[in-house]
Amino acid sequence: MNKKLETLIKVSVLAAIAAVVMLFELSLVPLVPPFFKMDFSEVIVLLGGFALGPGPAIMIEALKNFINFLLDGTTTMGIGEVANFLMGCALVVPASYMYQKNKTKKQAIIGMVVGIISLSVVAMILNYFVLLPAYAYFFKMPIEAFLSQASIPVSSLFTFMLVAVLPFNLIKGTATCLVVFLVYKKVTPILKGSK
Repeated sequence: MNKKLETLIKVSVLAAIAAVVMLFELSLVPLVPPFFKMDFSEVIVLLGGFALGPGPAIMIEALKNFINFLLDGTTTMGIGEVANFLMGCALVVPASYMYQKNKTKKQAIIGMVVGIISLSVVAMILNYFVLLPAYAYFFKMPIEAFLSQASIPVSSLFTFMLVAVLPFNLIKGTATCLVVFLVYKKVTPILKGSK
């Protein structure tokens, strides 16, 4: 089979699985506000990134969000889906890129740590400057409506980033990478098409 076609099939299958996994969300209340929901779809995307590379990981991430939109619709006017795509890429692209350079356990761990840091920084920047202001604008809500949902009282958007956005993304990134670390070697033969 043509390698490009084989990769496209794997990307499609992984994206479909990730989209279904994305339907099962967990709430981390009271640690973070109730509108932050965690799912394990990035596990599938990162597994694909490790097996196929960062380019296919981006395609899996995009297709996952599109399929999930078709399956579940949106309650965020598409902002949540865009955010999920950007945050997912912030985690899986650096991790899979670094792993592709040197496919060792140590390099995988380094890549995942870099991915978690990247996710956390990108999430804070995007939420501060783009996402929460966009939610506030489109849903005609003051930013203070988000601040009031933090687990501890906060008076500024920056403090909200530190007590809500940062912990949530550190937890999500770490949980995702831990699962990938535990299962990658077991699923590698399936992902690469070898026995």
